[in-house]
Amino acid sequence: MKAVIQDRYGSADVLEFRDVDRPVPAADEVLVRVHAASVNAYDWHLMHGDPVIGRAMMGLRRPKAPVRGRDFAGVVESVGSGVTGIGPGDEVYGEADGAFAEYVCAKDGMVGPKPANLTFEQAAAIPLAGNTALIGLRDVAGVRGGQTVLVNGASGGVGTFAVQLGKAFGAEVTAVCSTRNVELVRSLGADHVIDYRQEDFTRAGRRYDVVLDLVGNHSLAGFRRALTPTGTLVLSGGGVYEGGSVVGPMGLFFRRRLAAPFARQRLLELPARQSRANLAVLRELAEAGKIAPVVERTYPLSEAAEAIRYVEVEHARAKVVVTV
Repeated sequence: MKAVIQDRYGSADVLEFRDVDRPVPAADEVLVRVHAASVNAYDWHLMHGDPVIGRAMMGLRRPKAPVRGRDFAGVVESVGSGVTGIGPGDEVYGEADGAFAEYVCAKDGMVGPKPANLTFEQAAAIPLAGNTALIGLRDVAGVRGGQTVLVNGASGGVGTFAVQLGKAFGAEVTAVCSTRNVELVRSLGADHVIDYRQEDFTRAGRRYDVVLDLVGNHSLAGFRRALTPTGTLVLSGGGVYEGGSVVGPMGLFFRRRLAAPFARQRLLELPARQSRANLAVLRELAEAGKIAPVVERTYPLSEAAEAIRYVEVEHARAKVVVTV
């Protein structure tokens, strides 16, 4: 099968489009014929091995998973002996390393039925970004009706879902983005929009019950100024590639950990947790019309390296999708 392979850390030039063996599903895995996969910041972080401190988990000299790509939508080809509830021919979506390929093996618990009202390209845009936004707002921040929520980085992949989820949960949502994306986030339901080129929300004087940060472009003190006295800050990192770093967003996370025990405000980090249950929630929201993926561009699988290059440096709006 064809796949996008990485044998060393570096720029998009290290990615090769070549033939590899088709994966064989383990007992708890599903083999999916990929129709579409989307690009995330996760992909360029792994491609560069950035931040350097993260290579202890990524792989010291090269990524542990050689095929790039993380989330996908496609049709089940076969399933392992221990898999139930999913079978060959089912249309599914989910998360697994190695999605930039004609076939991918995914753990049973990280695959779910595709939203019936979405194309494969639209469905592939949801898993990682939608799950991140869902966990950040529902599980970590506990957003509820009537609260004020600010999303920093609202026009990105996670941000576009966070704006829609915030509204679905009954919150008043303020979206922070660049000038060119103001109308986009308004179309997603944002009650207020702040153009960060014109205004610094950390110094504007307004306070929010929840701040979901997806960029990491302000100090911890700045974020806390934008919170109510008992408000919640959720940090998730993000941003674009700026030449590499030793600690990257982890520096902000370290400062949060030092300050959190002494603060009335809740200073939290967004964990990475995937589950079929969350995919089911996202599917239901999509089928109910409460969330809709925004796809800015599509690239064929053979040009996946260019898709990653675009996302890592160009402040891509919403999602970029690779078609297979």
